[in-house]
Amino acid sequence: MGRSDSTSMEMSDRQPSSRTVRLGRLQPQAPGHRTIFCNDPEANLPVKFKGNSISTTKFNILTFLPKGLFEQFRRVANLYFLMISILSTTPISPVHPITNVVPLSLVLFVSLVKEAFEDWKRLQNDRSVNSSPIEVLQNQKWESIPWRRLQVGDIVKVKQDGFFPADLLFLASTNPDGVCYTETANLDGETNLKIRKALERTWDYLTPDKAFEFKGEIQCEQPNNSLYTFTGNLIIQKHTLPLSPNQILLRGCSLRNTAYIVGAVVFTGHETKVMMNAMSVPSKRSTMEKKLDKLILTLFSILFLMCLIGAIGSGVFIDRKYYYLGLHEGVENQFNPNNKFVVTILTMFTLLTLYSTIIPISLYVSIEMIKFIQCAQYINKDIHMYHIESNTPALARTSNLNEELGQVEYIFSDKTGTLTRNLMEFFKCSIGGEVYGTGITEIERGGAQRNGIKVEEVPRTVTAVHEKGFNFDDTRLMCGAWRNEHNPDTCKEFFRCLAICHTVLPEGDESPEKITYQAASPDEAALVAAAKNFGFFFYRRTPTTIMVRESHVEKMGSVQDISYEILNVLEFNSTRKRQSVICRYPNGRLVLYCKGADSVIFERLMDGNNDLNNSSREHLEYFGSSGLRTLCLAYKDLSNEMYESWNDKFIQAKSSLRDREKKLDEVSELIENDLILIGCTAIEDKLQEGVPSCIETLSRAGIKIWVLTGDKMETAINIAYACSLINNGMKQFIINSDTDSIREVESRGDPVETARFIRDIVKQKLKKCLEESQRSLHTLSGQKLALVIDGKCLMYALDPALRGNLLNLSLRCSSVVCCRVSPLQKAQVTSMVRKGAQKITLSIGDGANDVSMIQAAHVGIGISGMEGMQAVMASDFAIAQFRFLTDLLLVHGRWSYLRICKVVTYFFYKNLTFTLTQFWFTFHTGFSGQRFYDDWFQSLYNVIFTALPVIVVGLFDKDVSASLSKKYPELYKEGIRNTYFRWRVVAVWAFFALYQSLVLYNFVTASSKIANNLSGKMFGLWDVSTMAFTCVVVTVNIRLLMACNSITRWHHISILGSILAWFVFIYIYSGIMTPYDRQENEYHVIHIIMSTFYFYLTLLLVPVVALLGDFIYQGLQRWFFPYDYQIIQELHRNDPEVSSRAKLQEIGNQRTADEERSYAISQLPRETSKHTGFAFDSPGYESFFASQQGVYAPQKAWDVARRASMRQPKTHKRK
Repeated sequence: MGRSDSTSMEMSDRQPSSRTVRLGRLQPQAPGHRTIFCNDPEANLPVKFKGNSISTTKFNILTFLPKGLFEQFRRVANLYFLMISILSTTPISPVHPITNVVPLSLVLFVSLVKEAFEDWKRLQNDRSVNSSPIEVLQNQKWESIPWRRLQVGDIVKVKQDGFFPADLLFLASTNPDGVCYTETANLDGETNLKIRKALERTWDYLTPDKAFEFKGEIQCEQPNNSLYTFTGNLIIQKHTLPLSPNQILLRGCSLRNTAYIVGAVVFTGHETKVMMNAMSVPSKRSTMEKKLDKLILTLFSILFLMCLIGAIGSGVFIDRKYYYLGLHEGVENQFNPNNKFVVTILTMFTLLTLYSTIIPISLYVSIEMIKFIQCAQYINKDIHMYHIESNTPALARTSNLNEELGQVEYIFSDKTGTLTRNLMEFFKCSIGGEVYGTGITEIERGGAQRNGIKVEEVPRTVTAVHEKGFNFDDTRLMCGAWRNEHNPDTCKEFFRCLAICHTVLPEGDESPEKITYQAASPDEAALVAAAKNFGFFFYRRTPTTIMVRESHVEKMGSVQDISYEILNVLEFNSTRKRQSVICRYPNGRLVLYCKGADSVIFERLMDGNNDLNNSSREHLEYFGSSGLRTLCLAYKDLSNEMYESWNDKFIQAKSSLRDREKKLDEVSELIENDLILIGCTAIEDKLQEGVPSCIETLSRAGIKIWVLTGDKMETAINIAYACSLINNGMKQFIINSDTDSIREVESRGDPVETARFIRDIVKQKLKKCLEESQRSLHTLSGQKLALVIDGKCLMYALDPALRGNLLNLSLRCSSVVCCRVSPLQKAQVTSMVRKGAQKITLSIGDGANDVSMIQAAHVGIGISGMEGMQAVMASDFAIAQFRFLTDLLLVHGRWSYLRICKVVTYFFYKNLTFTLTQFWFTFHTGFSGQRFYDDWFQSLYNVIFTALPVIVVGLFDKDVSASLSKKYPELYKEGIRNTYFRWRVVAVWAFFALYQSLVLYNFVTASSKIANNLSGKMFGLWDVSTMAFTCVVVTVNIRLLMACNSITRWHHISILGSILAWFVFIYIYSGIMTPYDRQENEYHVIHIIMSTFYFYLTLLLVPVVALLGDFIYQGLQRWFFPYDYQIIQELHRNDPEVSSRAKLQEIGNQRTADEERSYAISQLPRETSKHTGFAFDSPGYESFFASQQGVYAPQKAWDVARRASMRQPKTHKRK
């Protein structure tokens, strides 16, 4: 979309105004750019820009049914049942169409209602947003209109705390110097305020009269999803002014600390940057779901085989010699002996409809329901994954991957903010070759303990300061003592660099005690806090100046406010890895201050000063080995001539409409050279609570953990030691590019030669490490292996020619640490293991740089931490602390995997058992396709008579308690090995389905031949089939009870309820008759057979015989070939039940009195299953235990009966 100049606009920086020759019609325009005429709706009309109304719904009234049904019929099972339903309406179908139409309709109805409800909520939200009021300039005054009527080019007024209704060009503000402050929490979750500055030429357009005079032309990029870039120019009065992201206010952000601003609409509705980013997380299907598709295909194969046998049998059997069948000349084609081929084909379709129940239509709905409740009730409400300090519970953002959490073998973790707290504190520094700071880090303590060295705690001095962002102790620098050092001028440059080179915004009173800093990252805030405590207090910022209150500079005790003019800010990005500020002192001195990673700063230092550079390198290594995050500080004095010449190029690059970012980087390189090193900073980021024990537990569970970080190798290794990822007992393979030979080749300046050399080195090291790992694996000790590799080497190791070796080596290692890696490399490593090793992977991170890694893994976990919410928004599950992974994986993940496996295999078993009884009947009917069961029996078998118990098992079944799951993390390995959903397990269920179907069919039919009803007549077909169906319902429900590891009242209610539902249904169904259906078949059948002794004897014996094989198999399996969890069950079978619920601390006053009482009651001891761990907490003893704990709870009717039945459990002593 867009509008062009009257001339053919070229992709150059020359952009003349087109206002004088527009002639009222759309002119040709270079693709990739749009032209907007501000305050001139008629000029924008021909272009037909999109409106500002948004819609996030999936459907509308016209598309709901077609699109909703299309979504449902993408599932193979639903499509299959649609085909069967159509077949059942033809004359060849032996069953009434209702048999297949009712279950399919029910499944579709439930799914569509769910979709409609979710879409209705989206529609309500859209309407609310689109109707929000906004003030627009119309006829020289501000008029309030709804957001949806906003158009591109409109001039709008946004008040304090209001949200920007579209992407705006910032024109004017009530703040001095045309600045405003925005909060981008809705965009990226960051609560730090961002500063935006209008172009000086537009500052006056603040009042309606002035704004009406504004007739500018905006030439800018087409709508895109890049939140942090914007390329464009504003042409006003024939002057071309470059636009940058600093002048753009994005939709969804809010205005802070500013009375109001005036802006011009650039992008509207779905073309705004936030809406173009509002794409859904990549659709992930669990491995279990993919294997389920294979199982469904297996059932199709079985179905086809059964139909083929029946069809061939029908073709062979049909013959006129069976005169009593009436196969005369006029018989229909399906039974015409003259055309046996047609008979075979038609019988094939007949049997297809008859055996259609073998495919469980309700399986998907049941699994979706189970997974949804698991997320909503178990994961989201787990008190063990609730973080009190931040008031953050766990959050399942999708329910598709629950069981995937129980099969994870590889975890890829970020370091900062994930393993560590991301609460940065200025801890040490190096200035002019001298180290300052006497503290000892957690990592240093851990390293000393490994080496058996006792660390002496250094007492803190009176000058020590510990506040947010600053934890430093050294009398040589504090309170102006730096003036007495041998390098006071260097110290002064160091402190000024900290106070000036940043983008921090001060808030609050301009006093050191009350001021707060809004920073883009915790590191920046820590550095500015350090400058404040060293006596260089940054307290005020305008778009062009920084005010610093400097102490002890001229003499001890002196304080003076200095205003530094900020001329240019060369911003930090992941490619540059540095930030520079060019400022002018009050005395006219021009200085460039630069801070960044040591790898980029040292490349840009002036020749000479080798002693300082070398000692600083040693200090950086020391800081890194202590687990500290380091930055180097440098400066450069500039002459006016040098600066003016460079600034012209900088302005030209800023005005470029093509490759602006690239050109700015190139221009920055021209001035960021010949720097003088001042020193380096060391910031501590402490480990999160419980990280070492969590990693140790996950390692015992068979999970391999990789750390992918941007930190230096020494820091990464020491963090890995501190959190038990690496220990001295491991054999370590280290592949890094920081070697003398590589540095020597790099110094020659030939990039091609350097690349070839590093690639050869990496290839040799990988080959050598592979050989050593092979030898190590064959030793008796079986020493664990660890791999450490840096980003530069990883870049070559990920080359297709070397990737195989890297993967083989990595898979042999228990731990892998990748340092100095980019966000793209994180995703590449994750994808390599996911696709190459075919193992279940999990990525966990907290920042925007972890999003690609999170989306590349099977399961993505976002840490809701200090770096905004982008990782959370891209994740499948969100937790507040890394240690919560223990509960998420070992408890919820494992339970979900066990339950879903049991649900799927049981569905397979019960449908196969039911359909096989119909199959055996086919052999007794000449393969004619005669149905054994009534249509309604077949319809309601899956929907009512066997539906609820399997859902109860999917929600409440537990093999061992949560505490035992964490006590014995080795149990998790069964999920990694996929022990419970192998073809062998399916084959066992299939074998017993075959056995039980034979018992159920043959025992019932054989015994019915010698049984009579009360009138002395033999039982007919519908008597026998009703008896057989009763036995089937009872048998499959009791078989589910045998498969349960823990039995609760919900199991009893659901199973007894399902059996009772069958009897209630058959009593009602057989007591009525209408002329429009086949119910005459069942008329009074149940009354007849239930009046005989045969019914009760059969109902008692047949299920017992049918389940005898399962009982013997389960006993032998548990005795001779037990699963791991069964061993744990036996070890703890006599343990007293102890509630593992943690007491939650009181959280402010956020709960009402009723909520407080409800929570207190929820923490009381509960009745639990006596088998192998609590499966469902019963409220049976609430009031009893509440009275013991001093909590009021109302008496319940069942308490009296339960308390009366309480007995002291017997204790068994082993002899």
